[in-house]
Amino acid sequence: MTTRLEGLLDGQLDRHSEVAAAMRAQLPQVQAVADELIRRLAAGGVLYTFGNGGSAADAQHLAGELIGRYLRERRPLPAVALIGDAAVVSCIGNDYGYDDVFARQVTALARPQDMVVGFSTSGTSPTVVKGLAAARANGACSVAFTSTRGKDLAATADLAVVVPADETARIQEMHVLALHLVSELVDRWAFDTPASPDTRKAL
Repeated sequence: MTTRLEGLLDGQLDRHSEVAAAMRAQLPQVQAVADELIRRLAAGGVLYTFGNGGSAADAQHLAGELIGRYLRERRPLPAVALIGDAAVVSCIGNDYGYDDVFARQVTALARPQDMVVGFSTSGTSPTVVKGLAAARANGACSVAFTSTRGKDLAATADLAVVVPADETARIQEMHVLALHLVSELVDRWAFDTPASPDTRKAL
Protein backbone atom coordinates (compact mmCIF):
# COMPACT_ATOMS: atom_id res chain seq x y z
CA MET A 1 0.00 0.00 0.00
CA THR A 2 2.74 2.47 0.96
CA THR A 3 4.64 1.76 -2.27
CA ARG A 4 1.51 2.29 -4.37
CA LEU A 5 0.76 5.59 -2.60
CA GLU A 6 4.33 6.77 -3.06
CA GLY A 7 4.03 5.99 -6.75
CA LEU A 8 0.78 7.98 -6.93
CA LEU A 9 2.34 10.98 -5.21
CA ASP A 10 5.46 10.77 -7.37
CA GLY A 11 3.22 10.85 -10.42
CA GLN A 12 1.48 13.98 -9.15
CA LEU A 13 4.82 15.70 -8.58
CA ASP A 14 6.06 14.61 -11.99
CA ARG A 15 2.97 16.05 -13.66
CA HIS A 16 3.33 19.29 -11.69
CA SER A 17 6.93 19.62 -12.87
CA GLU A 18 5.92 18.86 -16.45
CA VAL A 19 3.25 21.57 -16.51
CA ALA A 20 5.52 24.05 -14.70
CA ALA A 21 8.20 23.52 -17.36
CA ALA A 22 5.61 24.07 -20.09
CA MET A 23 4.67 27.40 -18.48
CA ARG A 24 7.88 28.88 -19.91
CA ALA A 25 5.93 29.38 -23.12
CA GLN A 26 3.54 31.63 -21.19
CA LEU A 27 6.24 33.94 -19.81
CA PRO A 28 5.67 36.59 -22.52
CA GLN A 29 1.98 36.68 -21.55
CA VAL A 30 2.85 36.93 -17.85
CA GLN A 31 5.24 39.78 -18.68
CA ALA A 32 2.53 41.51 -20.72
CA VAL A 33 0.05 41.30 -17.82
CA ALA A 34 2.62 42.69 -15.39
CA ASP A 35 3.66 45.50 -17.74
CA GLU A 36 0.06 46.55 -18.35
CA LEU A 37 -0.79 46.38 -14.65
CA ILE A 38 2.23 48.54 -13.83
CA ARG A 39 1.22 51.06 -16.47
CA ARG A 40 -2.29 51.29 -15.06
CA LEU A 41 -1.21 51.46 -11.43
CA ALA A 42 1.21 54.24 -12.32
CA ALA A 43 -1.71 56.17 -13.85
CA GLY A 44 -3.86 55.79 -10.72
CA GLY A 45 -5.75 52.67 -11.77
CA VAL A 46 -7.04 49.86 -9.59
CA LEU A 47 -6.90 46.08 -10.01
CA TYR A 48 -10.23 44.25 -9.59
CA THR A 49 -10.14 40.47 -9.49
CA PHE A 50 -12.48 37.52 -9.00
CA GLY A 51 -13.06 33.79 -9.40
CA ASN A 52 -15.04 30.91 -7.90
CA GLY A 53 -13.96 28.30 -5.36
CA GLY A 54 -10.20 27.80 -5.49
CA SER A 55 -10.03 30.57 -8.07
CA ALA A 56 -11.70 32.92 -5.58
CA ALA A 57 -8.79 32.19 -3.25
CA ASP A 58 -6.37 32.97 -6.09
CA ALA A 59 -8.11 36.29 -6.67
CA GLN A 60 -7.82 37.16 -2.99
CA HIS A 61 -4.20 36.00 -3.03
CA LEU A 62 -3.34 38.39 -5.88
CA ALA A 63 -5.08 41.31 -4.18
CA GLY A 64 -3.24 40.53 -0.96
CA GLU A 65 0.15 40.50 -2.67
CA LEU A 66 -0.52 43.99 -4.06
CA ILE A 67 -2.07 45.63 -1.01
CA GLY A 68 0.40 43.98 1.33
CA ARG A 69 3.71 43.07 -0.22
CA TYR A 70 5.33 40.25 -2.14
CA LEU A 71 9.00 40.41 -1.11
CA ARG A 72 9.89 44.06 -0.65
CA GLU A 73 8.85 46.80 1.73
CA ARG A 74 7.04 49.27 -0.52
CA ARG A 75 3.84 51.30 -0.71
CA PRO A 76 0.51 49.43 -0.83
CA LEU A 77 -1.04 49.12 -4.27
CA PRO A 78 -4.81 49.37 -4.93
CA ALA A 79 -6.47 46.01 -5.51
CA VAL A 80 -9.93 44.64 -4.73
CA ALA A 81 -11.05 40.99 -4.75
CA LEU A 82 -14.74 41.14 -5.67
CA ILE A 83 -15.55 37.86 -3.90
CA GLY A 84 -14.88 39.23 -0.42
CA ASP A 85 -17.99 41.27 0.43
CA ALA A 86 -20.60 38.74 1.56
CA ALA A 87 -23.42 41.29 1.67
CA VAL A 88 -22.80 42.48 -1.90
CA VAL A 89 -22.27 38.97 -3.29
CA SER A 90 -25.40 37.58 -1.62
CA CYS A 91 -27.46 40.63 -2.60
CA ILE A 92 -26.58 40.30 -6.29
CA GLY A 93 -26.97 36.53 -6.20
CA ASN A 94 -30.39 36.81 -4.58
CA ASP A 95 -31.77 39.73 -6.61
CA TYR A 96 -30.21 39.11 -10.03
CA GLY A 97 -28.78 35.57 -10.04
CA TYR A 98 -25.30 34.34 -9.22
CA ASP A 99 -24.14 34.58 -12.85
CA ASP A 100 -24.14 38.39 -12.46
CA VAL A 101 -22.26 38.48 -9.15
CA PHE A 102 -19.01 39.85 -10.64
CA ALA A 103 -20.37 41.65 -13.69
CA ARG A 104 -22.56 43.96 -11.64
CA GLN A 105 -19.68 44.89 -9.35
CA VAL A 106 -17.37 45.50 -12.32
CA THR A 107 -20.00 47.66 -13.99
CA ALA A 108 -20.29 49.73 -10.80
CA LEU A 109 -16.58 50.08 -10.08
CA ALA A 110 -14.24 49.55 -13.03
CA ARG A 111 -13.00 52.55 -15.00
CA PRO A 112 -11.05 52.73 -18.26
CA GLN A 113 -7.72 53.08 -16.39
CA ASP A 114 -8.33 49.93 -14.33
CA MET A 115 -7.49 46.25 -14.86
CA VAL A 116 -9.95 43.41 -14.23
CA VAL A 117 -8.56 39.89 -13.75
CA GLY A 118 -10.77 36.82 -13.83
CA PHE A 119 -9.53 33.39 -12.73
CA SER A 120 -11.28 30.37 -14.27
CA THR A 121 -9.76 26.91 -14.61
CA SER A 122 -12.45 25.88 -17.10
CA GLY A 123 -12.79 29.19 -18.90
CA THR A 124 -16.53 28.66 -19.08
CA SER A 125 -17.73 29.90 -15.68
CA PRO A 126 -20.63 32.27 -16.46
CA THR A 127 -19.67 34.58 -13.57
CA VAL A 128 -16.15 35.06 -14.92
CA VAL A 129 -17.20 35.26 -18.57
CA LYS A 130 -19.76 37.95 -17.76
CA GLY A 131 -17.41 39.75 -15.37
CA LEU A 132 -14.72 40.14 -18.01
CA ALA A 133 -17.32 41.18 -20.60
CA ALA A 134 -18.43 43.92 -18.20
CA ALA A 135 -14.81 45.06 -17.89
CA ARG A 136 -14.53 45.43 -21.66
CA ALA A 137 -17.86 47.27 -21.78
CA ASN A 138 -16.51 49.75 -19.20
CA GLY A 139 -13.29 50.21 -21.17
CA ALA A 140 -11.08 48.53 -18.55
CA CYS A 141 -8.35 46.04 -19.44
CA SER A 142 -9.69 42.49 -19.15
CA VAL A 143 -7.32 39.66 -18.21
CA ALA A 144 -8.09 35.93 -18.10
CA PHE A 145 -6.11 33.43 -16.07
CA THR A 146 -7.34 30.15 -17.52
CA SER A 147 -6.24 26.89 -19.19
CA THR A 148 -6.34 25.03 -22.48
CA ARG A 149 -10.00 24.41 -21.64
CA GLY A 150 -10.60 28.15 -21.64
CA LYS A 151 -9.27 29.20 -25.03
CA ASP A 152 -12.55 30.92 -25.92
CA LEU A 153 -12.35 33.05 -22.78
CA ALA A 154 -8.71 33.83 -23.47
CA ALA A 155 -9.56 34.90 -27.01
CA THR A 156 -12.11 37.44 -25.80
CA ALA A 157 -9.87 38.97 -23.10
CA ASP A 158 -7.39 41.75 -23.76
CA LEU A 159 -4.66 39.65 -22.16
CA ALA A 160 -4.54 36.02 -21.04
CA VAL A 161 -2.34 33.53 -19.22
CA VAL A 162 -3.29 30.05 -20.46
CA VAL A 163 -2.00 27.09 -18.45
CA PRO A 164 -1.12 24.21 -20.82
CA ALA A 165 -3.08 21.60 -18.87
CA ASP A 166 -6.64 20.44 -18.30
CA GLU A 167 -6.44 19.07 -14.73
CA THR A 168 -7.95 21.53 -12.26
CA ALA A 169 -5.30 20.98 -9.58
CA ARG A 170 -2.39 21.57 -11.96
CA ILE A 171 -4.12 24.64 -13.45
CA GLN A 172 -4.62 26.16 -10.02
CA GLU A 173 -1.00 25.49 -9.10
CA MET A 174 0.18 27.30 -12.22
CA HIS A 175 -2.21 30.19 -11.60
CA VAL A 176 -0.49 30.70 -8.25
CA LEU A 177 2.89 30.53 -9.98
CA ALA A 178 1.77 33.07 -12.58
CA LEU A 179 0.33 35.50 -10.04
CA HIS A 180 3.58 35.25 -8.08
CA LEU A 181 5.55 36.08 -11.23
CA VAL A 182 3.32 39.09 -11.88
CA SER A 183 3.70 40.09 -8.23
CA GLU A 184 7.48 39.88 -8.49
CA LEU A 185 7.57 42.31 -11.42
CA VAL A 186 5.04 44.71 -9.90
CA ASP A 187 6.78 44.51 -6.52
CA ARG A 188 10.13 45.38 -8.08
CA TRP A 189 8.60 48.34 -9.94
CA ALA A 190 6.81 49.71 -6.86
CA PHE A 191 9.96 49.35 -4.75
CA ASP A 192 12.08 51.23 -7.31
CA THR A 193 9.46 53.87 -8.19
CA PRO A 194 7.97 55.92 -5.34
CA ALA A 195 4.45 57.19 -5.99
CA SER A 196 4.23 60.77 -7.23
CA PRO A 197 2.04 63.18 -5.26
CA ASP A 198 -0.53 63.19 -8.09
CA THR A 199 -0.68 59.37 -8.16
CA ARG A 200 -1.07 59.14 -4.39
CA LYS A 201 -3.93 61.61 -4.58
CA ALA A 202 -5.57 59.63 -7.39
CA LEU A 203 -5.32 56.42 -5.41
